[in-house]
Amino acid sequence: MTSFLPFIRLKTLLVASAMALSLQPLAEAAEAPPAEVHLDYAYYSPVSLVLKHFGFLEKALPQSKISWVLSQGSNRSLEYLNSGGVDFASSASLAAVLSRANGSPIKSVYVYSRAEWTALVVRKDSPYQSLADLKGKKIAATKGTDPYLFTLRSLQQAGLKKDDVELVHLQHPDGRTALEKGDVDAWAGLDPHMAASQVQAGSRLLYRNPAFNSYGVVSVTEQYAKEHPQTIDTVIKAYEQAREWALKNPDEFAALLAKESGLPLDVAQLQLSRTDLSSPQLTANDVQASKAAAPILVSEELVRRGVNVDQVIDQLLDNGVQQAVARQ
Repeated sequence: MTSFLPFIRLKTLLVASAMALSLQPLAEAAEAPPAEVHLDYAYYSPVSLVLKHFGFLEKALPQSKISWVLSQGSNRSLEYLNSGGVDFASSASLAAVLSRANGSPIKSVYVYSRAEWTALVVRKDSPYQSLADLKGKKIAATKGTDPYLFTLRSLQQAGLKKDDVELVHLQHPDGRTALEKGDVDAWAGLDPHMAASQVQAGSRLLYRNPAFNSYGVVSVTEQYAKEHPQTIDTVIKAYEQAREWALKNPDEFAALLAKESGLPLDVAQLQLSRTDLSSPQLTANDVQASKAAAPILVSEELVRRGVNVDQVIDQLLDNGVQQAVARQ
């Protein structure tokens, strides 16, 4: 019996060594939490307000410093992302498509809402009754955002081109002010500013088309996606906590939006009545809706020549979103 002991000891040692080696890649795969995580929050993304207010991410990443930046529109959000000001940016999906099509290496990792958040707005005493009436008129819009693209698609549907109107490039709050003061004839509105103008100034929605409203996405750079997949997963889980809280507490949700945006409760309630938070899953219909807008991006020369916009959309909005949410 004793003659087999050295062999048994050697075999045990070899098994233990093999187990250690097999575990080594797992240890190396563990991602150290970043020292800082930078996110934006926006009034057009009410779930982000919940996420910030309750500190779900701060609790999930106690070793990281969480910092927040207010985004006034998709264009600002994506500027922050591309300049390194934020790691996670919330924008309209078509704005993200436009950004990637023009060379920004970004990936969308979460769908934070589907909302009818934009329409073409006129003053309550406006004589205009249809899109055709806007020919030759001034329209305020924020370039690079969903309301801007909504305007172009709407004009095209009415047989008008961009050159048939005068587009005045203003940030969303300034567009509202310009409309109500009479400096422009129409405004490509965005909630909650659009809801506020309706409630407080009696502004009228001249043209609505839910199909022309793109959904909201949270995006990161491709480099960040490669280096911090576990952090992205943690952020998505925190977003899901915020979304689920919002669904379970609609009255408190509206009150929080009103408080954070500084707008009356009835304005917040109107905005949320047009906001669908029921599913964070990216669907085939979402992808198809984005691709339906591709021709306007090309015809208006909003993307670089030769860019295959459908391919850009596939690269931006891949199945990783569904896989990430499915893990929650």
